Amino acid sequence: MPHHTYKKMEIVGSSSVGIEDAINHAVEKASQSVHNMRWFEMQEVRGHIEEGKVAHWQVTVKIGFTLD
Repeated sequence: MPHHTYKKMEIVGSSSVGIEDAINHAVEKASQSVHNMRWFEMQEVRGHIEEGKVAHWQVTVKIGFTLD
C-alpha cells in the first residue's frame, strides 16, 4: 500500500439556497484548480439576514487533498 501525504486548505462557499449548496459550490470551484481532492470538513456556518429571514449562507470548509 502506498504512503500518501495530505494537505488541507480552507475555503468559504456561499449560497442563497442553503448549506449543502454552499458546500457543493465551494468543492466544485476548488476542483477546477486543485487536484487529488479526497475529503472535506465543514468548519463554520454563517448567514446573512434580510427582513427577518435567512437570505444567504456562508460555509467554511477545509478540503483535504493528496500531494503529487
